[in-house]
Amino acid sequence: MSEPAFSICVYCGSRAGDDEAFTASAKQVGEWIARHGGQLVYGGGRNGLMGTVADATLAAGGRVVGIIPRALMEKEWSHTGCTELHIVETMHERKQMMAERADAFLALPGGIGTFEEFYEVWTWRQLGYHNKPIGLLNLNAYYDPMLVFLKSVVCHEFMGPWQMDLIQTDADALKLLPSLVQAAGLPTKFQSQAI
Repeated sequence: MSEPAFSICVYCGSRAGDDEAFTASAKQVGEWIARHGGQLVYGGGRNGLMGTVADATLAAGGRVVGIIPRALMEKEWSHTGCTELHIVETMHERKQMMAERADAFLALPGGIGTFEEFYEVWTWRQLGYHNKPIGLLNLNAYYDPMLVFLKSVVCHEFMGPWQMDLIQTDADALKLLPSLVQAAGLPTKFQSQAI
């Protein structure tokens, strides 16, 4: 298998959620990454949207790098089909390795773990620890309430508009993914292919 053109770290739920569109979109993301020569970096789980995006990437011929803490591995939550499966001791190690292996970040619908990972890489970017693009997939307006709150934070001057500009938001994964890859300055061979 050739070297991937780019690596996208995907944060998403370990559950499937209440809408089949969430699963369909996770599958679409995995397929897009694989079809365009990319590599998925994610939390190494086999359940929910995490498992779906990994399965879809693998099924389409892409590479998958899973990173999972030993405690979750021992509960048999790990995806044993990953191209690479790294077992770490702590959540901090997991998130650091995920960030290091990624060229860009994408948050799909998810729960508290997804929120925490998204906010952390966003915080790191605004502090200058990295300059990698960050995307938020607002599928079916899932993140609308959070975005309303974040705009309120800006209005109350606890955050500046420039910090909001550090994230890209779209309801369509097939628009958001190429935008992230382009923002990262990575190979753009996908431009000549059908999306």
